[in-house]
Amino acid sequence: MSEEGERTENREIIDKIKELIPREAGLSKVEYEGPDIAIYVKNISHLYGDDSIIKNVSAAVKKRLLIRSDPSSLTDPEDALKKIRGIIPPEAGVGEEGIRFVPEFCEVYIEALKPGLVIGKGGTTLMRIVRETGWVPKVLRTPTMNSDVIKGVRQMLLKENDFRKKFLSGIGKKINLQQQKSDWVKATALGGFKEVGRSSLLIETHHSKILIDCGISPEPGIKGADANSGPENRAFPYLDSANITINDIDAVILTHAHMDHMGFVPYLYKFGYTGPVYCTPPTRDLAALLLYDYNRLVQKGGGTPLYGEKDIKAMLLHMITRDYGEVTNVTDEIKLTYHNAGHILGSGTVHLHIGEGLYNIVDTGDFKYGFTRLFDQADTRYPRIDALFMESTYGGPRDITPNRRDAEIELMENIKRTVEGGGKVLIPVFSVGRSQELQLVLESYMINNPRYKLGVPVYLDGMILEASAIHTAYPEYLRTSLQHRILSNNSPFESEIFEIAKGERQDILDKGPSIILASGGMLNGGASLEYFKTLAEDPKNLITFVGYNSVSSLGRRVQNGLTEVPLPGEDGKQTNVKINLQVKTVEGFSGHSDRRELLKFIENLRPYARKVFTMHGEESKCEDLARTIGNKMRIDGRAPMDLDSMRLK
Repeated sequence: MSEEGERTENREIIDKIKELIPREAGLSKVEYEGPDIAIYVKNISHLYGDDSIIKNVSAAVKKRLLIRSDPSSLTDPEDALKKIRGIIPPEAGVGEEGIRFVPEFCEVYIEALKPGLVIGKGGTTLMRIVRETGWVPKVLRTPTMNSDVIKGVRQMLLKENDFRKKFLSGIGKKINLQQQKSDWVKATALGGFKEVGRSSLLIETHHSKILIDCGISPEPGIKGADANSGPENRAFPYLDSANITINDIDAVILTHAHMDHMGFVPYLYKFGYTGPVYCTPPTRDLAALLLYDYNRLVQKGGGTPLYGEKDIKAMLLHMITRDYGEVTNVTDEIKLTYHNAGHILGSGTVHLHIGEGLYNIVDTGDFKYGFTRLFDQADTRYPRIDALFMESTYGGPRDITPNRRDAEIELMENIKRTVEGGGKVLIPVFSVGRSQELQLVLESYMINNPRYKLGVPVYLDGMILEASAIHTAYPEYLRTSLQHRILSNNSPFESEIFEIAKGERQDILDKGPSIILASGGMLNGGASLEYFKTLAEDPKNLITFVGYNSVSSLGRRVQNGLTEVPLPGEDGKQTNVKINLQVKTVEGFSGHSDRRELLKFIENLRPYARKVFTMHGEESKCEDLARTIGNKMRIDGRAPMDLDSMRLK
């Protein structure tokens, strides 16, 4: 039997909890539940709301505790529903189906437009619900805009609670094995090093194997499973080179919900992975949105998807969500903490604490250490950083973006000039992140600045509306000023200037001047490409790029002066499209840090990083940034390439 097979469940934790819980609480059972521990008591009023007892027990066992009533102490759901309806004020905005009981976890889910009124001052309303019904409330925010994705994900999780219960129990037992000490740490670059796309980093110790991100390439020409063959394939991570099987992986940790960071994960489930995926709550919902859309686009383009809907569902059911700042064991020796990355909704830098002070790793994923209208800039304070893996998308010496206000004025002036000249403005954007940032910019100028009250519609096409709706369900992840607007029923994403593209796109194209925000930021597909086909030949029109275009994307080629391109028409046949429209690139709106921000981020890290590994950037940019870090900051800076392995400890 292997050393891992001989390891046994750690009963000391459960025994310690039993010893510390007061007898009056009526402790009935203690269960592992993923990285948490659930405590069931017959007299929940004795514990719920008493922070001192829970804090003391939690500190003693170094685990997050979930306090629940023993099933025998629960009020019948029908009676409990009446009581809860009577306790929650009507203005909380709890819909007819907004209260759902989950007997597997002895919880009641309450969805509300105003969760604060369900919680009550100091949690008083929640405590009253617990005391009068025994059911522990889990409060969820209803998005201010309709979201089929959030509705679908929440319904799916409710239906599969029996599976979730068994899954979490198994993960909990695995995490809480008798702790083994490792004396080495290794990192292997499986994708996204000296390139942008298919990001994946394997962290190994003697006892643990963790994947940070597992994405696919954003490059054009990927036709799902068809791209998985051929010696020049650059679509997917090098998982087969890591000398591990899929179920050797203890956990997958996602930094955020962009396809180049999480698009390959359902493939793992297709081929037998049964472990957890850790992410923030918004990342889970955005991942569902993007993955289902990816499959749809591949099929529409005549390709075979890498995986089916059942594989995406399997991924969602195995997700364990964590907020910023929550310390979570992902194995018996590795603790995970997310910090704000400032890139997109729910994006997080990953801090891993390995062993009892053995080694600390920070993986930034994609991050923004500068101003955006959506988010606070990335965090720079960590307990300890022995190795930093840092994105370098704009790490080249010339990657200096203009002042943000100047960028906004430049954008609005370009739009104003085009609209007044009778043309249309196409802005290709990523549905998640840049879309919402641009909505905030356009809403601010076109509502508040007389010079830019242009009197033309701003059409939203593609997944933008759904992605914006998900933002309204998680205002706590946004800048404070934006939080207040959403909580005050004044969401900028629902401004009067925006119109939803409905029906035929030709109807929009046949009308007068307009601004079109369309998904498909690199023109590799989606709504933006459909508009581009029609708008490209008219010099009165404008296409303006506000985000990153990969090296061989159509967007990059248009930026570089492409004058003609063959594109499929409605009949599927290739037609040469002449590019006569105006082409502008406005820097300053990216969710990535530019060169100055990258260096400033490292300077402001506390504590300082001992080693820095650059990644997620074109080869020359990764190398130059690593060299600059080494020369100017006297930090060991390196630029590994895919398949490199580095012994960190």
